[in-house]
Amino acid sequence: MTYHPKSDFMNVMITRGFLADCTDYQGLDEAFSKGVVPAYIGFDATAKSLHVGSLIQIMMLRWLQKTGHKPITLMGGGTTKVGDPSFRADERPLLGPEQIDDNIAGIKQVFSAYLDYDDAPTGAMMINNAEWLDGLNYLDFLRDIGRHFSINRMLSFESVKSRLDREQSLSFLEFNYMILQAYDFLELNRRYGCLLQMGGSDQWGNIVNGIDLTRRVLDHEIYGLTSPLLTTSDGKKMGKSLSGAVWLNPDMCSPYEFWQFWRNTTDADTGKFLKLYTELPVEECDRLGALEGSDINAAKIILANEVTTLLHGAEAAKTAEATAREVFEKGGVGDDLPTLTLTAEDIGDGISIVQLIVKSGLAKTGKEAKRLIAENGAKLNDEALTEAGLVIDAAALAQPIKLSAGKKRHALVQLG
Repeated sequence: MTYHPKSDFMNVMITRGFLADCTDYQGLDEAFSKGVVPAYIGFDATAKSLHVGSLIQIMMLRWLQKTGHKPITLMGGGTTKVGDPSFRADERPLLGPEQIDDNIAGIKQVFSAYLDYDDAPTGAMMINNAEWLDGLNYLDFLRDIGRHFSINRMLSFESVKSRLDREQSLSFLEFNYMILQAYDFLELNRRYGCLLQMGGSDQWGNIVNGIDLTRRVLDHEIYGLTSPLLTTSDGKKMGKSLSGAVWLNPDMCSPYEFWQFWRNTTDADTGKFLKLYTELPVEECDRLGALEGSDINAAKIILANEVTTLLHGAEAAKTAEATAREVFEKGGVGDDLPTLTLTAEDIGDGISIVQLIVKSGLAKTGKEAKRLIAENGAKLNDEALTEAGLVIDAAALAQPIKLSAGKKRHALVQLG
């Protein structure tokens, strides 16, 4: 793209790789150049924590604040009751109000690591869309808002079309989601002067709907900006590891496991991830990303340290790196490894090594654990594990034992 922005924020979005599309580059760039722009991203409260897949959005809000603008984290306390059908193959399970409030409380912890919530002109705001959605009168809403939506146009959106093309049911409840999300933008503009909605490129249709609705109802000029949907260079969805989602809350994914996820980045993704997930200068990210052979490993350690520092603090990053060095370079045990603590009752007369590999999270199923052993991918205390029928008793756990899957994934098993 040849567009050269005037504003710091648009410059960061373009040079660091955050920008997929924008409804009006020039108009938005002008708005950023003139004064403080309030902008929001919506997050559904479907779990107690966000995972790494949401980190690109969180970093966009962080850069927004760093370049002198006002981030709004919109929690979908209302919309989570409906469920976003975007590019899903099935309907989301519906959650009750208590579970949703619990999830929002968990997610708040993460945002505070990246954004300053205060009363300054650029202070972040956390808003729950239940504020306006919970009290909606259905008939008024249909009359005032519903009349602006064309079913023909809604059916043409890729997220809806893909469900219908696969002949999968799309409930009326979910179909309403895009109207509610458009209404969020209208209300945020009306109540808080919000000028911009950001999101992943799968949200483009929803964002455009909100802009269109706000123009029709309030006659206000507002904008939309999307980030690319990230996959890793091997085609995996960003935020997934071998053992499942990489959560951002420390009680769901330890700082060491989080650090390790970034340390295991493929060579091809290192430069791109440094630009998106750290605040190192772009030139430095390019230099590090271009390293080859064993040198690229130094870049991956910098990536892991920088990303972990932003979320968990410098101390946690330092400890994680020290643990990794202890485990990999010296073959030691390391104090900070994921640890499975068993009671004497858990062990009984003995517990199979296959069960231990599964319980410690190094394999999802017994079948996967057996295959790991058969393919010489498993180790017990740094020695190759060849016997799938091995049984570990309480005596063998007088000292903690270390299990390994491949070269990079380890866990401790100890007796509580």
